[in-house]
Amino acid sequence: MSSIPGEHHPETSQTLDRGLRALEELAEVPAGLTVTELAERLHVNRTIVYRLLATLELHNLARRDASGRARLSIGVLALARRVQPLLREAAAIPLRRLAEEVGATAHLTVVDGTEALAVAVVEPTWTDYHVAYRVGSRHSLDRGAAGRVILNYRENKSTGYLLTDGELQPGAYGLAAPVIDVPGVEASVGVVSFGQLDPHRAGPRVVRAAAEVAGALR
Repeated sequence: MSSIPGEHHPETSQTLDRGLRALEELAEVPAGLTVTELAERLHVNRTIVYRLLATLELHNLARRDASGRARLSIGVLALARRVQPLLREAAAIPLRRLAEEVGATAHLTVVDGTEALAVAVVEPTWTDYHVAYRVGSRHSLDRGAAGRVILNYRENKSTGYLLTDGELQPGAYGLAAPVIDVPGVEASVGVVSFGQLDPHRAGPRVVRAAAEVAGALR
């Protein structure tokens, strides 16, 4: 049975539920929301929103700017950093298998604001040379297979792979597929290589690895 906004189940905390939903709403609007706007989205009165924001501000998870608009605060970034080891653990086995099968550097990339951030990287053990790609590498979401495939899924729910040529580094090829159906996670699994990638061979393997990572995160 699906729940409706504001519905409270006896075994859950209504206040915590509202606080978490407030964070979700603020995450959807980077420009921030007024107290009235947030109250409308949560289907509660303004007094409750003021209390929620005061609590979130106390824990550095939200802030109000000079105009009174509420936004996420840097405390959320600290929580996100602590999630990265969980992502790396979930991706370790699928990425290792993918790197060895394709003979290319495999990676798990997540959305960090307007950028794609590599949080896990596995290099193949048997190739003479491969692309050196490090954890922490960043690039714009609209450049490179890892970010662009996330945008494609965001815009039209496309679950297939995407292939790019030299968008991040001359002579480097990228192929990536989105990690789907994991609440709160926008990510992709991909490979990058100096040699041309055969999409008919590498594509299904990348899609499978992305599905395996998604399964480990659910």
